[in-house]
Amino acid sequence: MGHGGGGALSAELVEQVFAPAYGNAVLSGLGDSAVLELGGARLAFSTDSYVVQPLFFPGGSIGDLAVNGTVNDLAMSGARPAWLSAAFVLEEGVELAVVGRVARAMGAAAAAADVVVATGDTKVVEAGHGDGLYVTTAGIGVVPDGVDIHPRRARPGDAVIVSGPIGMHGVAVMSVREGLEFGVEIASDTAPLAGLVAAVLEVCPDVHVLRDPTRGGLAASLNEIARASGTGVRLRERAVPVPDAVANACGFLGLDPLYVANEGRLVAFVPRAAADAVLAAMRAHPQGAGAALIGECVADHPGMVVAATGLGGTRVVDLPLGEQLPRIC
Repeated sequence: MGHGGGGALSAELVEQVFAPAYGNAVLSGLGDSAVLELGGARLAFSTDSYVVQPLFFPGGSIGDLAVNGTVNDLAMSGARPAWLSAAFVLEEGVELAVVGRVARAMGAAAAAADVVVATGDTKVVEAGHGDGLYVTTAGIGVVPDGVDIHPRRARPGDAVIVSGPIGMHGVAVMSVREGLEFGVEIASDTAPLAGLVAAVLEVCPDVHVLRDPTRGGLAASLNEIARASGTGVRLRERAVPVPDAVANACGFLGLDPLYVANEGRLVAFVPRAAADAVLAAMRAHPQGAGAALIGECVADHPGMVVAATGLGGTRVVDLPLGEQLPRIC
């Protein structure tokens, strides 16, 4: 299970098993999506599978995730998402009403994200082998001219900005799965981010890095960027927006919000001179209303993420080994 958690074990699996087997320069970038050139156009291409349990949770469902997750992976390359495919693996015995509910959620999410589900596939496996249903989506988008967003482009001096409060998706899924009550309902933040990215690019065409901190949370994304770029990241822990309900739930369960998955947030590395304009553009957009400047990219401690704590000390925010909360996307 740890190998599917988006942490060090996932990276080991990709780097030691899959990347050597496929061996090509496009894959070696290991971004949220691959940027390809075809017929004079720059296209972003991404694929993702969704195995979340339960299928429905506060704020969303596996259908929302299957659309928004792939749309957001494309958007992290600066692309305008356009087309998706959808493949269902159904377990024998799953109610058609459940399948229909998931399909309708996907259709609504696609309409909200202004993308078309253009093709798909369906398979059925024996009872006991499918956990209800799994969904795989792939997507294609167009990357505008002049946009070059990649983890290797992080530079010392860059401002690090997160688009809103973190940890809501992971805690929402876990609360339903485990039947936990925290005194207030915590809803997933699942949402499409392409519009937010477009708003940021309008005021700062030279965005260096974008990532959506899903599996492994904000900590995993920042570590991946630091390692890819050979730079360090310094966080101000108190500047990271964590809702009180998420903080309380994580405190009760012994979890660190920095490692909890999100499905409607992004982290951006932008030139420091553009930080104020990017923050203003994010806060003017519905998906970025809670945006915050949380740190900077530094030349010190390359490949590492360090957080300044509220007590005046520092701590290393390492890449997680696996996932604190499995099966959350």
